[in-house]
Amino acid sequence: MATPPDVLPHMDAVQAALEAVDLTVYVGGAPTGEGWTPPDKFCVLYPDPGMAVRASLADDRTHFDSTMQVTCVGSDVERALWVASRVRLALAVPLTVVGRSCWPAEDLGGPPVQRDDDVAPPVYFVPVQYRICSTPA
Repeated sequence: MATPPDVLPHMDAVQAALEAVDLTVYVGGAPTGEGWTPPDKFCVLYPDPGMAVRASLADDRTHFDSTMQVTCVGSDVERALWVASRVRLALAVPLTVVGRSCWPAEDLGGPPVQRDDDVAPPVYFVPVQYRICSTPA
């Protein structure tokens, strides 16, 4: 029986790709500790656990399918959109995951830029979702 795929190496690959285009990346949320001041632009990666998908009628669940949301944040609209553009650039090529062949991430889009007045100072954000798929190498 083949080993089912793991989400963590895929999440790490997305984070590494984002950091490779000079983005500050947080996973699961931005820090909220006392004294933390948000940078003027950053992104937050929200991975889902993914699915081990059947590769054949033999029920070998070796293919991986996941949606990862990247929330692009900036101190103004232009910075939030700049982050979204850098994310798109980073995920335009297949990810590198050891032992896996990755498809280029599928850009699933997101809503328009929004302003978050619950933080001081307010920031602008746009969540963009990407479909991440891989097969055994």
